Amino acid sequence: MAYNIADLLEHAVDAVPDRPAVICGQRRLTYAQLEDRANRLAHHLAAQGVGPGSHIGVYSRNSVETIEAMFAAYKLRAVAVNVNYRYVEGELRYLFDNADLVALVHERKYADKVAAVLPETPKLKHVLVVEDGSDADFSGYGGVGYEPALAAQRADRDFGERSPDDVYIVYTGGTTGYPKGVMWRHEDVWRALGGGIDFVTGEYVPDEWTMAEQGKQGAMVRLPAAPLIHGAAQWAAFGAMFSGGTVVFVPQFDPHEVWREVERHKVQVLTIVGDAMARPLLDAYHQGGYDASSLVAVSSHAALFSQSVKQEYLRTFPNLVLTDAIGSSESGFTGIGMVAKDADHSAGPRVNFGKDAILIDDDNRVVARAPGATGRIARRGHVPLGYYKDPAKSETIFVEVDGKRYVVPGDWARYEEDGTVTLLGRGSQCVNTGGEKVFPEEVESALKSHPDVFDAIVVGVPDERLGQRVGAIIQPRTGVTPDLGAIEAHVRTQVAGYKVPRSVWLVDEIGRLPTGKPDYPWAARHAAGNPPTETQKA
Repeated sequence: MAYNIADLLEHAVDAVPDRPAVICGQRRLTYAQLEDRANRLAHHLAAQGVGPGSHIGVYSRNSVETIEAMFAAYKLRAVAVNVNYRYVEGELRYLFDNADLVALVHERKYADKVAAVLPETPKLKHVLVVEDGSDADFSGYGGVGYEPALAAQRADRDFGERSPDDVYIVYTGGTTGYPKGVMWRHEDVWRALGGGIDFVTGEYVPDEWTMAEQGKQGAMVRLPAAPLIHGAAQWAAFGAMFSGGTVVFVPQFDPHEVWREVERHKVQVLTIVGDAMARPLLDAYHQGGYDASSLVAVSSHAALFSQSVKQEYLRTFPNLVLTDAIGSSESGFTGIGMVAKDADHSAGPRVNFGKDAILIDDDNRVVARAPGATGRIARRGHVPLGYYKDPAKSETIFVEVDGKRYVVPGDWARYEEDGTVTLLGRGSQCVNTGGEKVFPEEVESALKSHPDVFDAIVVGVPDERLGQRVGAIIQPRTGVTPDLGAIEAHVRTQVAGYKVPRSVWLVDEIGRLPTGKPDYPWAARHAAGNPPTETQKA
């Protein structure tokens, strides 16, 4: 069985060649057209010496070419490496070197940065440039035009046999430090993120053709709103395409443009990354009067989706199927929960664990499934190989429990009375105040349930007596002068007193990563470098 990304995509091409595969802006490709262009690109790259195991950087916003470049890489048994389009030169230099890139596909607008970095990345020998309306000069480093390169090649699918052991890599910045390349076998990442397992029942998809064959009967139109530099967006797209679905993208997240595309293409499933996308989407929907009657489901993943925002979605779209999924680039899918109207998930996302997920304590022992018991999330089965070129770091996320290998990415959770699990947050961001653990996500959710708060990040602030106190950086809603006393009183009804922020900073805009995740290093720098708007005594 070739449980391989390229094979799975090719099965969909063969099953529904004339169905629209990818739509982005004015561009629309059927599965057959996507296959034609990806084959041409693969042949071009092969002529430049790219082959099995070669690493190809994809430095672009969401676009048809982004999908083509990834598909072409996998056809050659090469590795597509996501490059964050917001990186500055130093970050690009690190990534190009660390990822051992030998080829790069980039939008023309980034030519100046590429030109500055290339002299210090000698392994990177070949660069393809995608036109984007920019006039940036790429002649100095011998960049090759993307469209002429494709036009000069044949479109035959005549590539060698592939393997489920071929490697997929996604670089993740997380919330701290330099980005790390998480390595997976193709079969494992498909099982963990791409639909190779039924996420509700835990049953395996029986063979490599099943998803494509099911797609012949019809498939949904999906819009992943996150950038394709994010693993969750990649797998929302791949999973849809393995079953012959149509995937709609916007080049960069713009809430009004998302709703315009939902209306224009009758999108049925919208995938988002927590509150960072959910809140502006709601505001834009109420402002724009868009027709979203085609929408049947919204799924949030990879970041906090607070209770107040979930309930506002269900009030706005009463017939919507709303799901909240948890997981990470290191763990894959861990759990999913259906959000019901007026259900209380105020402490954090509450999900049903996947069959291979458990909680373990600090000594790597299984935590008994008792209400209120907390521990670190661990998952076995189809898990990653580790971090690229970092065996020491890799060892920190794997443990042995009862003789079995588990991945432990660092998230904490709590068992509930009904058998579900509440996600508490990343242990590395936990605030230790007077010996009590405070998970930022819980307090952020409480803050954002106040009508004056648009966004918030919670961090630990040094405190002589407590070690740390809870600090909050708050972005008020536009045109609102928040009453901090009222916000504090509200938060006290949501969380224990020791979790209530003692120091508060008001800002015009919260710093977030391109993926929508909170930028905790930015928050810590802001708190350290600016006097708080208000500080309460402990």
